[in-house]
Amino acid sequence: MPIVSIYRAQLVEVLGKDLSDDEFDELCFEFGLELDEVTSESAMILRETGSGEKAREASDAIIYKVEVPANRYDLLCLEGLVRGLQVFKEKMAAPRYKPVPPANGDMQKLYIKPSTQDVRPHCVAAVLRNITFTPENYNSFIELQDKLHQNICRKRALVAIGTHDLDTIRGPFFYEAKPPQDIKFRPLNQTKEYTAVELMDLYSRDSHLRHYLHIIQDEPLYPVITDSNNVVLSMPPIINGDHSKISLDTRNVFIESTATDLTKAKIVLDILVAVFSQYCSEPFTVEQAEVVQPDSTSLIYPELRYRDEIISVDAINRKVGISESAETIAKLLTRMCLSSEVVDEGSKVKVVIPPTRADVLHACDIIEDVAIAYGYNNINMVMPDTNTIASEFSLNKLTDLLRFEMAMAGFTEALTFSLCSREDIADKLGKDISTIPAVHIFNPKTVEFQVARTTLLPGLLRTLASNKNMPLPMKLFEVSDVVLLDKDYDVGARNKRHLCAIHYNKHPGFEIIHGLLDRFMQVLGIPHNKDVGFYIRACDDASYFPGRCAEVIYKNSVVGKLGVIHPDVVTKFELNLPCAALEVNIEPFL
Repeated sequence: MPIVSIYRAQLVEVLGKDLSDDEFDELCFEFGLELDEVTSESAMILRETGSGEKAREASDAIIYKVEVPANRYDLLCLEGLVRGLQVFKEKMAAPRYKPVPPANGDMQKLYIKPSTQDVRPHCVAAVLRNITFTPENYNSFIELQDKLHQNICRKRALVAIGTHDLDTIRGPFFYEAKPPQDIKFRPLNQTKEYTAVELMDLYSRDSHLRHYLHIIQDEPLYPVITDSNNVVLSMPPIINGDHSKISLDTRNVFIESTATDLTKAKIVLDILVAVFSQYCSEPFTVEQAEVVQPDSTSLIYPELRYRDEIISVDAINRKVGISESAETIAKLLTRMCLSSEVVDEGSKVKVVIPPTRADVLHACDIIEDVAIAYGYNNINMVMPDTNTIASEFSLNKLTDLLRFEMAMAGFTEALTFSLCSREDIADKLGKDISTIPAVHIFNPKTVEFQVARTTLLPGLLRTLASNKNMPLPMKLFEVSDVVLLDKDYDVGARNKRHLCAIHYNKHPGFEIIHGLLDRFMQVLGIPHNKDVGFYIRACDDASYFPGRCAEVIYKNSVVGKLGVIHPDVVTKFELNLPCAALEVNIEPFL
């Protein structure tokens, strides 16, 4: 959950009331937030560095660290949080945000060129006109952008925000993609110009910006925004240009957001301009900008769209567990910045959802806000109308029983990763990946986690390889799920519970693995019988030594395999002694 840091002195000044730490903690709880910590700059430095000298130089001003729900983007800064609390305490009414055309009728235009469509195809824009910055709200403006980048923007992968001093640049603006060697400008807080290629090298050593380079680094064209004089405003999502950087003296802010997700871009723009429009000469108004698409159609931003939802009073009372009138419920919702009124003769409530409440997607979200405003501690506890008798899930019960028996047989349990490399389940086992019904990870961050495992054997072999210095023999087992593609399931895949055991020693120990299978069947009460029990049948498998592999047959179906691991497989997993293994699907034995 995001943490918002607020200086206590600023909070008291804006709220107009001095609150103790306990009072503020209680207020946050009532509003559905949590006061995570009360600290100061000096205390944080002392804790992080252990340096008393540096801590003494820092401020002792009290800082509240408030934990905010991840989907409440409007509360990620002091302005939004204080406004929400004031509306909640009925100290003020929720403002009405209004997009307006420019006073002179000359709307700022941004043209999106077709070249951007394969890298970051979307862009939205707006203007905060006649804004007044102070050191406090300027820092808050920057911090909100950082919070949004880390949250809804998914570390700039979905959306990247750029803010510019409009008085230093000249429209119309152009959003296009160019070869990196053709982009040259002076980036933010630098003293000379760099090409995009040089910037990538420069920021690869930057502790902050290097985390965003991968987003466009491998693209043949890099996105860039320029003005009519060909001045570079930004190279999203990496860095803005120094020419148009904002300062305390900035009075008109041009905001652009480039994105791979247009919906997220519109939400981010709405949040940013709505929260800080209070500092404009005409509060809560935002100047519109025109964005011309590659097909020459025009869209006007910001939308700042309000929408209405009508919800049944009975449904709210029933789901929250209260019995309140429509008027009371409308008042509770209004305190949560959801202006409401009673309709349909008191049977329903009409709720107006502002552009800052992108978290409200469904009636359930509205009902949750009723519960928060009412107070969870004020809801009467009642016994459920129905009761059930709990029991352990049968598959888990069987799993626990088998774990106990495996341990009693002298095997040590291992717990391996559910994800592995394609090589682990295919090449190293002597199989072709195209024949394996594996679930592949779309954009794996490491080669070790490319697919969901289809067998438990590679995990145990890797465990042996990491523990070769342990005394022999090593006997390991695991009872866990594997994942297989299955088009008959709504998610396209299914889990299967497998048991896998392996014996590693100077001799393979096939007889030990065979005996373990017999013990497994004995505790399940399954006889060695072709008609009503189980039996084994010779088979060939690339993972096992020829002539030393068998299938486990139960009720005329293959439920597993056992045998001596092929020497090539042993070598590929960096082992140097033979081993034997058993792997069985335990679900048919329920």
